[in-house]
Amino acid sequence: MALMLACRAPSLHNTQPWRWVFDGTRLHLFSDTDRLLRSADPLGRQLVISCGAVLDHARIAFVSKGWFADVTRLPDPDLPGHLATLKFRPWPSALNTTAARVRAIRRRRTDRLPMLAPPGWFDVLDTLRELASPHHVAVDEIADSNRSRLAAATEHATALRRYDMPYQNELRWWTGHLNFQGVPDTALVSEDEAAKVDVGRRFPSAPYSVRRAELEDRSRLVVLSTLGDTPSHWLHTGEALSEVLLESTARGLATCPLTHITELVTSRLVIAEVIPHRDRPQVVIRIGTAPEDAGPTPTPRRSLDEVLEVRAH
Repeated sequence: MALMLACRAPSLHNTQPWRWVFDGTRLHLFSDTDRLLRSADPLGRQLVISCGAVLDHARIAFVSKGWFADVTRLPDPDLPGHLATLKFRPWPSALNTTAARVRAIRRRRTDRLPMLAPPGWFDVLDTLRELASPHHVAVDEIADSNRSRLAAATEHATALRRYDMPYQNELRWWTGHLNFQGVPDTALVSEDEAAKVDVGRRFPSAPYSVRRAELEDRSRLVVLSTLGDTPSHWLHTGEALSEVLLESTARGLATCPLTHITELVTSRLVIAEVIPHRDRPQVVIRIGTAPEDAGPTPTPRRSLDEVLEVRAH
């Protein structure tokens, strides 16, 4: 089913903070504020970005089933949690430009391990910019000369959060559990593995392992940024994030979206200083090539009954 496929979208700590309501003719997307991470994401910015990702996943998943969705974003200003309405019309066949990204939905994983450099990078980057452009989201690469600044900002953010007990408790609640809806321990990395990636969120460590021990991380870093910092900008960021991740996956690349470095004002300022647009940085993404190894495993998803409500007229 298209909606089950759409709900493979990425979200902060795999919280899957979305609700769908079908009224008989239209499909409505709402945020699920019960899944708001109040310490990591008090304004709900990352929650809305996550919902933007599931919105884009849904749009292309329905195209693959022969339905084109006309999307109205933020349709009711009196209901801020009502993020989008989808009205469908028949579409005779899947678009060639989206078919590969639809297939990529099931294959996409968040890969927190070191990566090889992505081949044909400048062509990839041009395509990612084209895909994000309709959402008015800029895609900028972090130059190698500025990577150390980003790594330092990551360490600074980690240090500031180290003794933030509500944040740490929230992080532990959503990570490392078996058969849990957050980030399972099978998707985490050990301390030794994390040490080989200079820009990444520090999760609770997985049991000792040294996967890709011979690799030095050669992933590229890109930033998704917007001119403003409103729910509309966040929603479009999530849609652009979806396009970037799926296009990269379709090309055989590995990805790891990072939002921890944009959670704090100080870190966002560092990023803004090293990108040409100097807009509001929303998401940093590592993109590279993963060796042929076990890699990350799929993370669990909520059942459709948990996220979909059907309202009869």
